[in-house]
Amino acid sequence: MIAFADLLERLVFTPGRNAKIALLRRYFATQPDPDRGIGLAAVTGELSLTVAKPALIRDLAASRTDPALFAWSYDYVGDLAETVALMWPEAETNAPPPTLSEVVETLEGSAKADLPSIVSAWLDASDASVRLALLKLITGGLRVGASARLAKIALAEIASFPVDPDEIEEIWHGLAPPYLPLFAWLEGRGPKPDPLHAPVFRPPMLAHPLEAADLASLNAADYRAEWKWDGIRVQLVATAEGRRIYSRGADDVSAAFPEIVEAMAFDAVLDGELLVVRDGAVAPFADLQQRLNRKVVGAKMMRDYPVAVRLYDILFEAGADLRPLPFDERRRRLQAWYERVRPRLMDLSPMIPFATLDELCAIRADARAASIEGLMLKRGDSAYVPGRPKGQWWKWKRDPLTIDAVLMYAQRGHGKRSSYYSDYTFGLWRRDAAGADELVPVGKAYSGFTDQELGWLDKWVRNHTTARFGPVREVEKSFVLEIAFDAAQLSGRHKSGVALRFPRVARLRPDKPAHEADRLETLMALVENRPSGVQQAA
Repeated sequence: MIAFADLLERLVFTPGRNAKIALLRRYFATQPDPDRGIGLAAVTGELSLTVAKPALIRDLAASRTDPALFAWSYDYVGDLAETVALMWPEAETNAPPPTLSEVVETLEGSAKADLPSIVSAWLDASDASVRLALLKLITGGLRVGASARLAKIALAEIASFPVDPDEIEEIWHGLAPPYLPLFAWLEGRGPKPDPLHAPVFRPPMLAHPLEAADLASLNAADYRAEWKWDGIRVQLVATAEGRRIYSRGADDVSAAFPEIVEAMAFDAVLDGELLVVRDGAVAPFADLQQRLNRKVVGAKMMRDYPVAVRLYDILFEAGADLRPLPFDERRRRLQAWYERVRPRLMDLSPMIPFATLDELCAIRADARAASIEGLMLKRGDSAYVPGRPKGQWWKWKRDPLTIDAVLMYAQRGHGKRSSYYSDYTFGLWRRDAAGADELVPVGKAYSGFTDQELGWLDKWVRNHTTARFGPVREVEKSFVLEIAFDAAQLSGRHKSGVALRFPRVARLRPDKPAHEADRLETLMALVENRPSGVQQAA
């Protein structure tokens, strides 16, 4: 646990990509099994170990610290695990900190009633750095300063023979912590793990955002266009050994969409967009959110929010890997496969004919009116490769909408931002029951600003605080932010009655008086509450 805690701390404060890879490489090369495999699972987000609720941690802190001092410290630090790690009193014990494998094995086999004494003993045996890593690990709040991709690059670099990180990506989802066969292969002690025909996830090909400079360099004849649907990207994997629906991030979401799993009576791996389709048209993304993250879906939910998959690529057919083929050939094979199989609850994403880039610009301009997110451009000769190879696929989203909103609350961030007020709740004006103007919160933004702007906003928040609620500060209603967002949709779960898609800070507006910020009815006029005019999947 000491080495893992040191790794996490160094990853957070090490800025360079190559330096982070070096840290990961050293950890994987020097730590024993199974600890390094558990550490790998934690770094890549594959470790499921959320067993300690925040209430348990607060109770432990209350038993060892002064309540008033803890409350003041928590308000300043803004993070429960970090506050407890720093304030936990040093204990007179010769017990060593637990190893990673000890933590996992103990928690998996312990009763809930035993957790307080177990966690207390571990905290007593640890220093502040290990305590923080331990608390983050067991509460599910672990934030690693490196991506899963960097971890796989580091794994490739510890191999005793040349290994491409994409080889590890290819077999990754057929493996499980603590990855003993993976390390044995990399170190020349065993064969390469082979998922064979298991229904495993394949790393997706991603698109680059299309900027104006990129557009000017494109040759229209090289690219194919299709709509960018506003659902969630999924990979349908159906083999003789099982059927799975994976999200773009490799999460198995099969349980949330049993009707799609039932319709996967084929042997293929398909790439597509999962959508709620009702009355012959694609419903807003907010409807799809009702189906996400559910382990059990009842008949009523399936009736009220019927889903379908719009297919746009085929990766495997009857065990044959089609990814090396050019997009045009894969599309031809997808069309032929679809005509032959005709799977229920699925259809093909139509190709958009165009001859010039100007024509494509005009088509994109109509995307918002049709409640479509934008366009996808794909080179006709592009193979399907993992990651985001530039120049092959482009996503050309419609231009964002903007509003001028008043800053109402600010909350401390996480990781590098844990000492800054970086999460901003903003609101718009409306009439209250008495006819007077009031501000109503409409969203929260925590991106879009520069580091310099973050420092300025943090200082402004501290100097204009009117009330405190733990890590949250209420501020004077006098500062205006220009907020950009992709779409607005009606929502019964929000006080304002509307939810924003991907809100972010577009500009600071210290020049604009708060009373000139936009009104709620202005935002309501931008709501997309109608379905897009596209045909329903069969």
